[in-house]
Amino acid sequence: MSAKAKAKETQQSKPSIEFLRAERAAKFILGKTKLRPRIALVLGSGLGDFADAFTNAVKIPYAKIPNFPKSTAIGHAGRLVIGNVGDIPVAGMQGRVHLYEGYSAKEVAFPIRVFARMGIKAVILTNAAGGINRNYSQGCLVTIRDHVNLQGVNPLIGPNDERFGLRFPDMTQAYDREFQRFVTEEAKKLGQTIHNGVYLAVQGPSYETPAEIYSFRTIGADLVGMSTVPEVITARHSGIRVLGISCVTNMAAGTTDAPLNQEEVLEIAARIKPQFIALLRGVIPRISEAIA
Repeated sequence: MSAKAKAKETQQSKPSIEFLRAERAAKFILGKTKLRPRIALVLGSGLGDFADAFTNAVKIPYAKIPNFPKSTAIGHAGRLVIGNVGDIPVAGMQGRVHLYEGYSAKEVAFPIRVFARMGIKAVILTNAAGGINRNYSQGCLVTIRDHVNLQGVNPLIGPNDERFGLRFPDMTQAYDREFQRFVTEEAKKLGQTIHNGVYLAVQGPSYETPAEIYSFRTIGADLVGMSTVPEVITARHSGIRVLGISCVTNMAAGTTDAPLNQEEVLEIAARIKPQFIALLRGVIPRISEAIA
């Protein structure tokens, strides 16, 4: 074996700093509870109240978890809740961090790395999004079937630690089709209308211009937001199955003449909360069975 090959082998045998940090955070979290969740939820703007309904819950502020990024966005409580939905143990993030807060893509995706080290097999990623598709309306729910990454970054850039996953993960079916079917079927039982669309991610924090929204619609986007995509990429890199659900809290710029503001986003998210929670309560048991 050449000296270069030996050096590469030695380097790969050592865990990366990111891996060690994720391992430390996972051990800290699991040390706070006897529950061992296999499903995690990332609850976006105004949607975090679902975690308050967990039973046998342990609530851990992000600031107390080693190396965990701390949320500064409005409508994000910044707390991890481990508890039960029915008899199913889950981990729920009440809020996330974003690129626009000044975090790197790796930092944004770090909680997913921690979930992987905790043994999580499926993640439900929710967000508040702007509606580009003219068939959408404020308050509608949309399962994400694919995404367009216009954030200009990727959380996998840099050396790859194969303890997490392969160098070049396949993103052909980044959003789990079986999980999407579960949502559609459970929504039908509840008398809810669920749409299915393509989510486009930008950095923010400024809202998009009408010209940008026109271009996004032209390339096939139905929704626009400032989150989710780094988490999806990282989850798939780690072999975690993904369900993405967007709450359309506003129609995107140029779709209507109404100005955009964060207060409206939180107001609409609060209004949709009962419908959203009922849907998750129906979907989580089916995901739990699918990953068993």
